[in-house]
Amino acid sequence: MSNRRITFFIALALFAQESTWNFYDNQVPVLLREHVTSAALVGALMGMDNLLGIFIQPWIGNRSDNTRTRWGRRIPYLAVGMPLAALVFVLLPWTTSLATLVVVMFCYALIANTTRPLAESLVPDFLPPQRRSRANAVVKIATALTIIVASLISLLVVDEHPRAAFVIPSAIMLAATFVLLANVRDSRSAAYQAAVAEESSAGPAAVSQPLRQIVAGLFTDQDRRRLLLLLTVLLFGGAWFASRSLITPYGMEALGLSRGEAGGLTLPSGIVYVAAAYPAALLAERFGRLRIILVGIGVFAVALAAGAVVQTATSTVVAFCVASAGAAAFTINAAVALWNLAPSSRVFGAYTGLYAVTWYLGGFGGPALIGAVIDLVGWDGMPLYIAVLSLLALLVVVRLERLQRVHRANRAVTLTGSE
Repeated sequence: MSNRRITFFIALALFAQESTWNFYDNQVPVLLREHVTSAALVGALMGMDNLLGIFIQPWIGNRSDNTRTRWGRRIPYLAVGMPLAALVFVLLPWTTSLATLVVVMFCYALIANTTRPLAESLVPDFLPPQRRSRANAVVKIATALTIIVASLISLLVVDEHPRAAFVIPSAIMLAATFVLLANVRDSRSAAYQAAVAEESSAGPAAVSQPLRQIVAGLFTDQDRRRLLLLLTVLLFGGAWFASRSLITPYGMEALGLSRGEAGGLTLPSGIVYVAAAYPAALLAERFGRLRIILVGIGVFAVALAAGAVVQTATSTVVAFCVASAGAAAFTINAAVALWNLAPSSRVFGAYTGLYAVTWYLGGFGGPALIGAVIDLVGWDGMPLYIAVLSLLALLVVVRLERLQRVHRANRAVTLTGSE
């Protein structure tokens, strides 16, 4: 299968998954606010899916790494998880109490979290290292389109049909699952075949690699670049998810917009993200991934800080558009950087899961932290609070970039000495 064709199918799978996740982030906070008034509690409950992901995603990634079937190691799990998540998602607006809403939220997050790292892991499974940034850019463009989809559903459907609106993302998920299963078997991927070959040469002891062994390797390795990269993901993930999860109530509380209007604030920024994604990959190939990540975080922070100065719907849209361009530079390149640091193709799923752990741990803590600050000082400064959090990620990348230069210098010396 050609690189372009497999990239399309991977992008389609993630588009379907993120269609439900983005609409979830967009509208479930409003469902919660029908039962609770605390912004901190809303933020914490919205971060529950990310908390579950901390435990589920590395586990399912590692489990899939060690799975061997004629369909491959990722597809069997996607074939079950994606349709189940779609069906549970439809139930969210039909809940009548906080308890039932939280239960359905939990079930959806539990099932959907098993599919997230598996679809993403298909990128390093099928694509060689030199093609991953561009492929990941296409995948991220597809997922960014779901921001537009969620915003359009909010603008055009939610106010008149708040329950029926949830059917649209679910239908997208079911249709994409059918297309994926009809066309993709990851047993044919280069990484799967390399893993099987490695196990054959190493013997039975190499068949299963426990997750704890992989995690321990991160901490015992003298090379700290992977740990610092994961810390950056943690901090920026907190800022990103706070900006997404709290934007609708921010629009309602600080800007005086209706629910549908507030939900549509992210529509233009989704378009900007799509436009910025592929150039972010090309710039990373030319100037280095860490440099582009550094610039991207800086742009994100400055844009949101500026958005807090003039508080109108228009200025908020502009601020989020610029911030989305900066976020694209991060999200396109961070996962690829981690995949390329992986010691073997046998751990791509686990590394994708570990990336997800830090990303969604930030996604759990970020909205709750920003929500707590809002409870203390009000909604007006929300963009500024998020900007401060993203600046912490910027400082870590500065340190990581220095280590990267040292590593390259040492490698150059080693190669020179071996000639």
